[in-house]
Amino acid sequence: MEKKVRVRFAPSPTGGLHLGGVRTVLFNYLFAKKHGGDFIVRIEDTDQTRFVEGAEAYIFNTLAWCGLTPDESPLHGGPYAPYRQSERKASYKQYADQLVNAGFAYYAFDTPEDLEQMRSQYKTDENPSPQYNHLLRTKMRNSITLSADEVAELLAAGTPHVVRIKMPLDETVSFTDMIRGEVSFNTSQVDDKVLLKADGMPTYHLAVVVDDYLMKITHAFRGEEWLPSAPVHILLWKYLGWSAEMPEWAHLPLILKPDGNGKLSKRDGDRLGFPVFAMDWTDPKTGEKTTGFKERGFLPEAFVNLLALLGWNDGTDNEVFTIDELIAAFSMERVHKGGAKFNYEKALWYNQEWIKRATAADLADQVSETLAAAGVEGFAAGGASSDAGSAADRVILLRVIDLVKERCTLMADFVTQGSFFFMSPSEFDTASIQPKWTDQKNMFFIELSKAFESSIVWEAHDLEKTFKEIAAAQDLKPGELMLPLRIMLVGGKFGPGVFDIAAIIGKEETVNRIQKVLSILEHN
Repeated sequence: MEKKVRVRFAPSPTGGLHLGGVRTVLFNYLFAKKHGGDFIVRIEDTDQTRFVEGAEAYIFNTLAWCGLTPDESPLHGGPYAPYRQSERKASYKQYADQLVNAGFAYYAFDTPEDLEQMRSQYKTDENPSPQYNHLLRTKMRNSITLSADEVAELLAAGTPHVVRIKMPLDETVSFTDMIRGEVSFNTSQVDDKVLLKADGMPTYHLAVVVDDYLMKITHAFRGEEWLPSAPVHILLWKYLGWSAEMPEWAHLPLILKPDGNGKLSKRDGDRLGFPVFAMDWTDPKTGEKTTGFKERGFLPEAFVNLLALLGWNDGTDNEVFTIDELIAAFSMERVHKGGAKFNYEKALWYNQEWIKRATAADLADQVSETLAAAGVEGFAAGGASSDAGSAADRVILLRVIDLVKERCTLMADFVTQGSFFFMSPSEFDTASIQPKWTDQKNMFFIELSKAFESSIVWEAHDLEKTFKEIAAAQDLKPGELMLPLRIMLVGGKFGPGVFDIAAIIGKEETVNRIQKVLSILEHN
């Protein structure tokens, strides 16, 4: 590429970050890194009525969790600061005025009541939602219908007004989309969008063009819902004399509901029981909390991986990619035109794969935090072990993770699969032991308890050997004794190798749990 690649993600700080937004970030990021370019985050906060406190910080926290660090942003600085549009307000009016003076835009003095009357007066069965366009602008109060003197007087008097683009009549606007190929629009089908609002703030349409030009953006990737706005933006690039600098476009496919019927929404996640936001988001106005993938127990590597494969593949059967592998393999040409169905079961599969591939050391901090949050004894609030300085405690934690991670799909599964290593079960499934319990088995476990208590070597192999020797001496099949022993140590019918469990929890705890269940069985 002749120019240095510069891409941008330009979110509005209006709430939580939908997984579709994070995927837009990811595709921008991958493209930039693939071509040795820069990834910019620009906050588009020109609509102050929709501004939500805390939303900007949430966006950057999400990107940090995903490992998608911008090269330039309000947080990271850069040579084209400021990166919040509200802080660039003064720079937009000159371009709006330039468009008006050149005849490509006009002042509109219509009040909200005028606009409401227009929508009502010109509503027909054929046109149920009248728009301010080439037909109706001649019937409204603007610098097209008013004389130059009237316009000058209104401006001098400070009369509230907006600036609208003057869409040409029956022209074809075309561009080449990197995903969709040649795309064309007829300008008569597009209304005269507001470019500059009465408060002096630009709308998205003007701001995105001006900022992309000033920040030297080379490629603009955004969701396909912005496709109808493309003719307005392309004309603005042309009218401002910047056509040669216009970025290449790509409109990304939608992420669809699991049944493929429409765009995935937060409501769908609530209805079907899965997250659609990257991280927990609490609406500061309503207090409503929305669960995120992070808090649901997803690893960031798995979240990024599953997003990459929503609407893209590398042409192979590969499904699991590190971020470096994604950068190497990514190309916009392999992004699909059609929408991608979201499959939560597949998302869980990705997470399970990443948990299995992670080392115990990689998972240790998160597992520790998860155990602490669940109130597992031996772990303090904040995720640290109560004896965090003890190397022995960390060794045990790592051994536990290695033993159980193959059984874990979400981080919370480490509580179910691992808490009994650190604290005695609160309940024991003796109902699964009782039907086949005999005096002979009772005597076996009394004998086993004594043998374990006098054991000098406490390793899984030696414990299993002792277990089998006593079973053989009492003419019992080891297979009939394994389930009771598992329930004694774990509380239920799950967990890794039972002798591995005993080896980790130690002699005293193993003997205590056996004797505790024997006592329960005796009194039942």
